[in-house]
Amino acid sequence: MLTDRFDDALAYASRIHREQIRKGSGIPYVSHLLGVASLALEAGADEDQAIAALLHDAVEDQGGPERLADIRARYGDRVADIVDHCTDSDTEPKPPWRARKEAYIASLAHKPPASLLVSLADKTHNIGAILADLASTGPSVWDRFTGEKDGTLWYYAALAESFQTHLPGHSADRLAAMVIQMHERA
Repeated sequence: MLTDRFDDALAYASRIHREQIRKGSGIPYVSHLLGVASLALEAGADEDQAIAALLHDAVEDQGGPERLADIRARYGDRVADIVDHCTDSDTEPKPPWRARKEAYIASLAHKPPASLLVSLADKTHNIGAILADLASTGPSVWDRFTGEKDGTLWYYAALAESFQTHLPGHSADRLAAMVIQMHERA
């Protein structure tokens, strides 16, 4: 079950992402972190994975390698390793979008199941938000993404295929079904 470590990580995640909002939505970013942690827990995550789910974007968005070192000191090697596995770039400026996404997809074949579960929860929550935004705002949602419509459709289709290969099961099938919905609504 979850302990005070999880509570501490929840407060830490809220603190470091406090000024962030979801792309084009005005929604506090912490809602995404809570959603990812929820999906991960529902898929069988242990406490380390749940903590990593809360912190999965901390390195990429809130401090790079220094943030990863802080996470390692606070929550241990396993949490830090999972967060690192969920990070597609820890440098500014970030490498070009397409190359970064291709490298991330290729890396999934070499990541442990514990990290894949958290990454899959992240991507599932992201696509759920895209589907909701498509329903409420229409095709202008694609303007929020560096990859725009075609790149975003490609990326999530490639992710779904990779997760079905490397972490098969209900959660990967759910993502694949959501990708089909996204393509239909696009």
